[in-house]
Amino acid sequence: MAVKLEKMSRSELEKLRNDVDKAIVDLRKKEKQDALAAAQKAAAEFGFSLEELTGKRSGKGAGKGTKAEAKYLNPENPTQTWTGKGRQPNWFKAAVSGGKSADDLLI
Repeated sequence: MAVKLEKMSRSELEKLRNDVDKAIVDLRKKEKQDALAAAQKAAAEFGFSLEELTGKRSGKGAGKGTKAEAKYLNPENPTQTWTGKGRQPNWFKAAVSGGKSADDLLI
């Protein structure tokens, strides 16, 4: 399909560009769905789900992650825990500076 761009008006060219942009977005979406289906099939052949292998959920609600499990516990207040990720809580800093090791605070 040869298109003679030099013979098209500006409005025709802009419409063509919009149509091409939309076609690219639609094709990318389809290719992504096909790739996901192929990955799920490959995982199933080994007896796994894709979610088990990647640690991520797919489909509806996939963006909602689960909270990480607590790794450290404040011995003075067992309701205070920390996963070990992100900023150290004040109680953790105080315990470590008070002579406890991080291993002492492990759950």
